[in-house]
Amino acid sequence: MNSQTEKRLVPGPAGQIEVAIDLPADGVAPVGTALICHPNPTQGGTMDNKVVQTLARAFMQLGWRAVRFNFRGIGKSEGAWDEGRGEVDDALAVLAAVRAPGEALVLSGFSFGGYVASQAALRVTEPAQRLVLVGPATSRFDTAPVPADTVVIHGEVDDVVPLAAVLDWARPQSLPVVVVPGVGHFFHGQLPLLKSLVVRAFDPTRI
Repeated sequence: MNSQTEKRLVPGPAGQIEVAIDLPADGVAPVGTALICHPNPTQGGTMDNKVVQTLARAFMQLGWRAVRFNFRGIGKSEGAWDEGRGEVDDALAVLAAVRAPGEALVLSGFSFGGYVASQAALRVTEPAQRLVLVGPATSRFDTAPVPADTVVIHGEVDDVVPLAAVLDWARPQSLPVVVVPGVGHFFHGQLPLLKSLVVRAFDPTRI
């Protein structure tokens, strides 16, 4: 994402996993790890997706260590697509490799990555401090129920994951959804707004 991004390979269940780590600016000690899961790899999703990078920038601004990674079979990550099952295992393997024991955790994801983050949250031994799901693929994958303080952001005119599908998933949980008017799945032209929505959800004083 920038010249300071650290790239490394970590062990995963299907082989090595490619990871990118960005630290908060100005040498600030990170408050914890924010793991960001990318969209569907069968449709071109990678850790360099613009929404994923926008989430990383938001977490860096908030003082978190932003950790992105490529699911199995993408970039330098070994293995092959596992229809969402092994990809959750990949996320947990990355956490095991980069997160210090007891360190604060945020799980986040875009589209398919939102599904992965929701499922990973069920399996972490220490609960995540918060979840952030952008355009979660509730119509395509079995997105898990999430805690009441989860941040869910969706475009009004998303043509990949219809807003109605997200509302159907959120309704039984009484879970609020932030709807961005006139915006599609990839938040074209509205990435700065997306970043500010995430930052504001964590710390209104940072806007």
